[in-house]
Amino acid sequence: METTETFDSLVRAEFAPRTSYLNTASNGLLPARTVTALHEAALLRAEGLPLLPLYEDVEACRAAYARLAGVPASRVAAGVSVAAHTGVIAASLPAGAEVLTVEDDFTSVVNPFHVRGDLKVRTVPLERIAESVRPGTALVALSAAQSADGRIADLAAVREAAREHGARTYVDHSQSAGWLPTDADAFDFSAAVSFKWLLGPHGAAFLVVPEDLGGLSPVLAGWVAGERPWESCYGPVEELAHSARQFDLSHALFTYAGLRRSLELIEEIGLPALHAHAVGLADRFRAGLAGLGHEPVPAPGSAIVSVPGLGGRQPALGEAGIVVSDRAGNLRAAFHLYNTTADVDRLLDALSG
Repeated sequence: METTETFDSLVRAEFAPRTSYLNTASNGLLPARTVTALHEAALLRAEGLPLLPLYEDVEACRAAYARLAGVPASRVAAGVSVAAHTGVIAASLPAGAEVLTVEDDFTSVVNPFHVRGDLKVRTVPLERIAESVRPGTALVALSAAQSADGRIADLAAVREAAREHGARTYVDHSQSAGWLPTDADAFDFSAAVSFKWLLGPHGAAFLVVPEDLGGLSPVLAGWVAGERPWESCYGPVEELAHSARQFDLSHALFTYAGLRRSLELIEEIGLPALHAHAVGLADRFRAGLAGLGHEPVPAPGSAIVSVPGLGGRQPALGEAGIVVSDRAGNLRAAFHLYNTTADVDRLLDALSG
């Protein structure tokens, strides 16, 4: 874990927001090193220079995410969106299979199962997800932290219930990877996008699969999914990659060039320090809300705080330089490494007026 002094110096070197930016659950801020990498990658195209170094960035990102997720890099596919990864998993299920999902979970986690049309998709409240796994459930699909309100799933209970009934598990870490320690090895499949808590640009997402690839079919495979990609550019891919790379989608090279630097920063600071910082600020906000007579959605231990009835304050807060979200009438604030106690207090002061 980084010392407080090192944490603060790294953050000061990388971020200088012009607002109290409390909206990482929508989009994370880009570190300065990431912006520089994006510029350098764009210059390669502008100046007609070889792009091969950008493919090295993809592999560096794959390895870095694998370390954050606690799995070998051979189990990580580099794609573009959680919805695409969910679609691959949905396509692998037999007709009539039951998929258990969470009520009002993020669309990318659930919609591909619905559009199949021949799956039995069952939806229950988050607090009942583990107890709702039953004989015949083929897959349990859920977010580790809910996008709308930050509630954290009891993933250990879900894992045990799934094992008891022979169900597989699929967890979206998009709202948790980057501040909440992740154990992707505990689940059959998991995914995450790059542009929120991982502080990267849009256009990258990761999928973690079992060592045996989990019976998935690479229905979206193109040339990058070949064991020898540069020999797989024309006609059918004769030999798919022997690892999770067979589920890769054509890489947004600029995105991965920037994301590599963002992931380096997260590793330099360390997830324990990031977790303590983000949750500490969220808890400070929760305590301040209680003093103002407001009760947030219960989400202990989360870096995301959602306050019912205050979503309508979002436009005025934005005009005052405080960036938050309005989610179904709730004010949602999300706290990450570049936020400070001053940001929390500024938001509380604005809400008290």
